[in-house]
This record gives sequence, structure tokens and C-alpha cells, in this order.
Amino acid sequence: MANLQALRRKIGSVKNTQKITKAMKMVAASKLRRAQQRILAFRPYGQELRRVLANLSGRVNQSIHPLFQKRQVKIIQVTVVTSDRGLCGAFNMNVIRRALQMIQKCEETGAKVIVGVVGRKGNEYFRRRHWPLRDPNVNVFDRLTYEHALEVGWAAVEAFTEGAFDEGYIVYNEFKNVVQQQVVVDKVFPIEPLKEFGAAEAPSGGGYLYEPDQEDLLSTLLPKYAQGQVFRILLESSAAEQSARMAAMDGATRNAGELIKQLSLKYNRSRQEAITKELMDIVGGAEALK
Repeated sequence: MANLQALRRKIGSVKNTQKITKAMKMVAASKLRRAQQRILAFRPYGQELRRVLANLSGRVNQSIHPLFQKRQVKIIQVTVVTSDRGLCGAFNMNVIRRALQMIQKCEETGAKVIVGVVGRKGNEYFRRRHWPLRDPNVNVFDRLTYEHALEVGWAAVEAFTEGAFDEGYIVYNEFKNVVQQQVVVDKVFPIEPLKEFGAAEAPSGGGYLYEPDQEDLLSTLLPKYAQGQVFRILLESSAAEQSARMAAMDGATRNAGELIKQLSLKYNRSRQEAITKELMDIVGGAEALK
């Protein structure tokens, strides 16, 4: 009887867990729709801005702005974008694993590596490691706005301009579709021509007319470019996080259903065995009274 009571409590516990995971799946699906709409609306602007800067970087004097200047690489910053919350499958560990590979690759060149993090999970992981941690940003994704990108982007621009690091990379999950995310490593500083836009083959100098002048235009455009790219990356990560959480909660709900079936079968068999045993005791007792 005690075994039956334990099975009933376990079945009830799994059913409660299933209700929670099902509710979390629905919440993630609702958030995913909003996040997907935001990144699909912003992505064309971010990609076009990136294309313009990629072409521009191959045609201007590299010394005209600090964000274009290549320095001897002594310090590299690797920024890792994770979520603030868990229960999203391998979302965070995929990013962290790729970041560790990137850090190892940078250290093999002899450079010192500092780590920047966006998201509580990344902060919890890297603060216990030996790499210096710079300006962690947590609790960003609950109410993600462009102001977050302004804060993160401007801090990165100032740090690079002041020489806090010589190269900057960012590791994040790029949103592909509802069932797929891809871990991406982007080099953000210094700004270089991108082969994907055909800027690497562009001739240096000429080709553009600047109004009012080149320096004023770049001093305004380049920080906006950095902030826009940061905002795009945060939107990508937010949509990918909700997609991963929805998939993880869907899997957990299905697994809970399978476990309930197995426990129910085990409960029914145990109950049947107990009833059969009681009937045999009754029949045996009746036979003994004859």
C-alpha cells in the first residue's frame, strides 16, 4: 500500500511539472513571436549599415578614425552573449563552448584575453574563471530596448578607442528560424572590409563625396554603426533564446507525458497485484473455515 501511495504522489508530481513546462512553452512561444518580428524588422537595416561601413572602410584613410585603426594585437576582448535565465536547452553552453574555443585560439597567438559578458548565465560562468571580466551586463533581455544597445555599444567603443583592447570579437546565437539557431563569432573592432560584401577588393581612396566632411561624418556614423550592430546581435540572441526555450519545454512536456504513462502502468500493475493477493487471502481464509 505504501508503494502505491508513493507511485500516486510521483504521478501527481510529474503531472504538476508537465503543467509548468507546458505553460512555459506557451509563454516562450508568445515571446518568440514578438522577438521574431523585431529581429526581422531590424535585420535589413543592420545588414545594410554593415554593408555601407564595409565598403566605406576600404575606401577611406584608415588613420582617420580610431575604430578603423589596426594596432599590434596585445589584448583581445571576447564578448559572450548568453541569456539571463536558464531552461533553454543547450542554448547557453553552445555559446560558452564556442567562446572557450575562441579564447584558446586567441591565447595561442600570445595575446592577453579579457572577457565581456551580456547575460546572467555568461556572467555566472566566467566570473569563476581566471580571465579578467570587464563590465558585465545582466538583466538585459527581460525588457530589451535600444538603450541597452547604446550603453553596451558606447562602452565598447570607448574601451577600444582608449586602448583597453586591440581587437574585439563577439560570440552569440544567431536566429535562423523557429527550430534552428547558429552560434556566430563576429569581429567588431577594428572595423574592416568584409569579403561577403565584396569590400575587400574595393580600391582605397575616392569614390564618395562627404558632406560636411569625412571626419565629422565618420565620428557620427561609426558609433551608430557599433550600437546598431550590438542591438541587432541582442535581438538575434533574444529570438534564438525564446526559440530554444520553446523547444526545450516542448521536449520536457513530451517526456513528462511518457513518464506519466510508464508510472501509470506500473501503478495499475502494482494495484492489480495487491487486489489479487487480497482475494487469494480471502479465498484461503474461507477454505480454512470449511
